[in-house]
Amino acid sequence: MRPIRPGDRGPAVTEIRGVLTGLDLLPSAPTGDDDDFDAATERAVRAFQQSRGLSVDGRVGAETWRALDAARWRLGARTLYHAVPEPLIGEDVRSLQERLLEMGYDVGRADAIYGVRTSRAVAQFQREMGLKPDGSCGPYTMGALRRLGRKVVGGRPQWLRESDAIRQTGPALVGRIVVIDPGHGGTDPGVVVPDGPLRWTESDLVHDLASRLEGRLAASGVRVQLTRGPAPGSCLPDVERAQLANSLGADVFISLHTDGHANPEAEGVATYHYGTDNGVTSATGERLAGLVQREIVARTGLRDCRTHAKTWDLLRLTRMPAVRVEVGYLTSPADRGRLIDPCFRDRIVEAIVAAVQRMYFPVERDVPTGSIDVSELRAAVAAGRVATA
Repeated sequence: MRPIRPGDRGPAVTEIRGVLTGLDLLPSAPTGDDDDFDAATERAVRAFQQSRGLSVDGRVGAETWRALDAARWRLGARTLYHAVPEPLIGEDVRSLQERLLEMGYDVGRADAIYGVRTSRAVAQFQREMGLKPDGSCGPYTMGALRRLGRKVVGGRPQWLRESDAIRQTGPALVGRIVVIDPGHGGTDPGVVVPDGPLRWTESDLVHDLASRLEGRLAASGVRVQLTRGPAPGSCLPDVERAQLANSLGADVFISLHTDGHANPEAEGVATYHYGTDNGVTSATGERLAGLVQREIVARTGLRDCRTHAKTWDLLRLTRMPAVRVEVGYLTSPADRGRLIDPCFRDRIVEAIVAAVQRMYFPVERDVPTGSIDVSELRAAVAAGRVATA
């Protein structure tokens, strides 16, 4: 859908304003025409995007529209159940999932989708409370939830659960499946910067990065899948990229981007993982983001713009540790001068490979940032193949 912007008018704007009013982000008394995307509406949209971990641009694109539609629902306003083939989606589902996670039940990721895993967690809670374990959340289940406090203390239960799952798979990279997502592509080049007779585009640079990363990981025994080729006919939506990773049963998902800003002094690398403003997060995604960020900063000298939790579809809908890496600002002369150097891109790739390897090391056996020699990983795999030949 075309983003709805400040200055637009029409029924869609009226609907947006209605949702924002219900969330107390707009006054109930009209601040202007109901179908006018005015300055007050833009401020409310920005506040909503900030609170939901979305990109804050003041426009209502497909992702913000879905979040607004989900925000209509409050927990307890309707009965929740596992619907097939179209599952129930909403903020009420997310609130339920977060409540169950606090109590120690395994709903997976708090993604606002009432799927099989959420239904099973509700049924387990119902059994323990002496309720009919039908997996739906109606008035009786809501009453039981309100009466109980937290069930698990002394650590984040989801962190413990996900960390244990990683630990049980062992430290080796051989045989793992990694999906690499070069951002944009097709009709969407991403950030574009003219540079004299040249023209640098985000989609081309990140695809080159992805191809290099594919080669390094494959040499380490990893099965690698890219979400697009160098010149796709169209840009694959984020929802479909996440579905592709899920269908492949990926162990790790890495999305590569460069950033851009009107101020050419903006520079640095940032890494994003799934998370909300109240602390609910993908535990392994958060750890992977931290490892990727620290390795890139240590090996490249890019400014550290830190890690951040976001609820973007690409991070929310993937069922494995997933990160999005913004490897510098293409609009920054300093960052751009580095990014167009193939040797520098190789250093970024080696940093990401090292981070993926470290994620599978037990915490007590982790190694210092920047200490892994990626060439030794390749050599060990090659030696193993020779020994078994």
